[in-house]
Amino acid sequence: TCSLELLEEVKNLDAVIAPIGGGGMISGTCLTTSNIPSNIKVYAAEPKNADDAYRSFKAGHIIADDAPNTVADGLKVPLKDLTWHFVSNYVEDILLVDEQEIVNAMFLIWQRMKIVIEPSSAVALAAIIKNKAIFKGKKIGVILTGGNVDLKKLPWMQKEFIGG
Repeated sequence: TCSLELLEEVKNLDAVIAPIGGGGMISGTCLTTSNIPSNIKVYAAEPKNADDAYRSFKAGHIIADDAPNTVADGLKVPLKDLTWHFVSNYVEDILLVDEQEIVNAMFLIWQRMKIVIEPSSAVALAAIIKNKAIFKGKKIGVILTGGNVDLKKLPWMQKEFIGG
C-alpha cells in the first residue's frame, strides 16, 4: 500500500523508485502504477553485492544469488517467480549502488530529514544520487521503509565506512 499512499499524496510523479530484494514491494508498486492512468516509470534500486534482480532483469530470466553480502541485509532475499512477473514486465530499469553509496544515503536521510531508516531503504536514494542524469528535472517518489536499526551498529560508525 505504500505506493498507493504515495500516489494519493503526491500528484503528477514522473517516476517512483523503491529498493528491491525479493520483489514484493516493487511488485506492489508496479501493480499500483499500472492500474492508474499515468506514465509513471518504476525503477528498482539494488546493492551491487546482492544484484540477482539486476542480473535477472538484464538476462530476461531469474538468476539466483547464492551468497549476497551487503549492509542492506533486508535485500538479501532472492526474487521469486510471482514477483519476477512484475519486475520483468513493469520495471523501467534496475539501478545498482555500492556499499559506501548506501551508507552515505542512509546518513544523509538521518542527518537532513531526521528519519530513521535502515540501509535497505537507503538504496533507493543512493540510486537517485548516483544516477542524477536519469532523474534530472523529474518529479520522483522515493519509497522509504524500515527502521530496523541497531543504534550500536550504525554503518557509518563501522571502521570500513568511516571517511567514505
